[in-house]
Amino acid sequence: MAAKKAKGDDWFSSLDAELEKKTREIIEDVGEQNVARLELNKTLIEDFWKVWKRFNKINVHFALEPSYTNWGVFPDTFPDGDWHWRPGFNPAAVQTVQLLDRSMDQGRVGDALKVNYVEVDGKVHLRVTFEYSEGEHYYKYSGWKRSWTIHTLYDQPLDKTNVDDLHRLFADLVRVWYESHLRRARDVLVKYLKTTFEKVETFNQ
Repeated sequence: MAAKKAKGDDWFSSLDAELEKKTREIIEDVGEQNVARLELNKTLIEDFWKVWKRFNKINVHFALEPSYTNWGVFPDTFPDGDWHWRPGFNPAAVQTVQLLDRSMDQGRVGDALKVNYVEVDGKVHLRVTFEYSEGEHYYKYSGWKRSWTIHTLYDQPLDKTNVDDLHRLFADLVRVWYESHLRRARDVLVKYLKTTFEKVETFNQ
């Protein structure tokens, strides 16, 4: 004899339909984000690679993340020859694209232009920052620590990110960064950052 259906047994049917709808919505949203990140990250990596090569010409050595060994195949002369994307590399999976200054003079080691994907109030944002060390300081209870400053240069929801705005931002910053190396005057860069970008965070490490 079949068990009598209790009142309210259809609670799961209602829940199941709701979860199925949510699944479709999230898969669609994630898919759209992945397409946006794919194209944007390809552009960012190509842009940062051009900057890397420009500085390399004056013997200023940057570390690029992700490394060109991960995303590029260089069948011709490195680094100025033709290249193509490495098979199997997925630009959409990249969370951070950055250029890190490795110059030993004037305390430049660690100066970095970073592009990160961050979540703000449930939405994915593209955030561009520049961070640098302002030297070491002695603290009574923790000893010597490096003091770091982070300027936020750009912060927009992914679906509102404008590549032209990013390119204008990069052009202005790279122009000053490059000149500061030519003049061997890091203070030119630091002054530009402090007078142009008000949003600042600091931390010790």
